[in-house]
Amino acid sequence: MLGQSQAFSGFSVDDLDAARRFYGEVLGLEVAETGEGEMRMLTLRLGGGASVFVYPKEQHTAATFTILNFPVDDIEAAVAELERRGVTLVRYPGFDHDDKGIVRVGNGGPAAIAWFTDPAGNVLAVLQEN
Repeated sequence: MLGQSQAFSGFSVDDLDAARRFYGEVLGLEVAETGEGEMRMLTLRLGGGASVFVYPKEQHTAATFTILNFPVDDIEAAVAELERRGVTLVRYPGFDHDDKGIVRVGNGGPAAIAWFTDPAGNVLAVLQEN
């Protein structure tokens, strides 16, 4: 029934202005803002024509799971650039992170992954495929 729909995902943040700066200036995504006052929202334009809806929520609770994954060709270069732009990587207990904060995975999944958060605490990742 919905197989032909142009579906999109969305998530909340506690500060729309901080989100706009982070996703636009730090991550370099195309960010469109619409609405006014309490009806302001962002649309993040991703590769391949995909988009993600970002909306403010007063009682925002950060996602404790990865909400966006960004595939990259060179994870070490991507991590270095994120850190240069002020992003701090998240190190989760139980994972074997290298000195750069990268987890080498394999076994049918991505070859490597590194997690970080947006200003609202939502979890994001860069990953390098096999």
